[in-house]
Amino acid sequence: MEVHVVSYPLESDAKEKCALAIGHFDGVHLGHRSVIERAVAKASASGMRAAVMTFDPHPREVLGRGSGYAASLTPLDDKLELFRQAGADAVYVMRFEPAFAEISPRAFVEEVLLRLGVCHAVVGFDFRFGHFGEGSAQSLSELGEGRFGVEIVPAYSREGLKVSSTYVREALENGQVELAAELLGRPYAVSGVVVHGDARGRTIGFPTANVLQDSAYVVPRLGVYAVRVHLPERNGFPAQTLPAVLNHGMKPTFNKESIVPVLEAHLLDFEGDLYGLRVRIEFLHFLRPERKFSGVAELVEQLGKDRDRSAELLRS
Repeated sequence: MEVHVVSYPLESDAKEKCALAIGHFDGVHLGHRSVIERAVAKASASGMRAAVMTFDPHPREVLGRGSGYAASLTPLDDKLELFRQAGADAVYVMRFEPAFAEISPRAFVEEVLLRLGVCHAVVGFDFRFGHFGEGSAQSLSELGEGRFGVEIVPAYSREGLKVSSTYVREALENGQVELAAELLGRPYAVSGVVVHGDARGRTIGFPTANVLQDSAYVVPRLGVYAVRVHLPERNGFPAQTLPAVLNHGMKPTFNKESIVPVLEAHLLDFEGDLYGLRVRIEFLHFLRPERKFSGVAELVEQLGKDRDRSAELLRS
């Protein structure tokens, strides 16, 4: 899959025609997938490239309309991998810069889409583009008439509710990781590097991998989760996927003052050194909120229960 990072105004024209899915696609949830899959199907039927256009950073972040959008459900690298899995041949990462934010809907069509060789565009029903979002899915169809086809994909609903990035974010904020997985079509995941912690878990019989996120992810609510941890190849060992119990929190039993939340994963039936490895964590089940214990003995007893419950859930 080719990845092209482009800015407005474009420096050159594309050499091949394409069917293009357009959107920010944060999360690449089932609604987003329905848009991308239509572009892939059209490209396959017409002998064109299947392409996706996304915007980076999030338009709301640049325009100051959503402070929470500095964190992503799918940072760019994750998003690109999901586009590849969906069948994209090429991705255009449009830098959302001030000049592009002020572009008119007509200029977006004539100075961006046509120069990228778009023969067919696919957008969601609520797609907006151009200065202050004055362009709509319907106006894109009108502007493209006679020059390229436009397919408008209706809302993707679950039990009467529109699947959206906001809906996924709200599910994660409430610890509803099972609901988030239903909306995404896969478990919600974050990636990061295993770093040295305070080694307290090892002293009480529950060694943990302390994971420092390597991108600004939306992270589920504080609490304890049953997760899967994907390990890369290392020192002659093949890549592995292992069950684990994870605490996302402040460690209130030991910490006397507020600190940054941490991700600590206790891998079940595993021994080894993971420091410096980049791992991926899939959130599967919420077990309980984080809480402060009266002492180490009570904490260890609860950790044993969490470990057993995680093993039971992950087996099933």
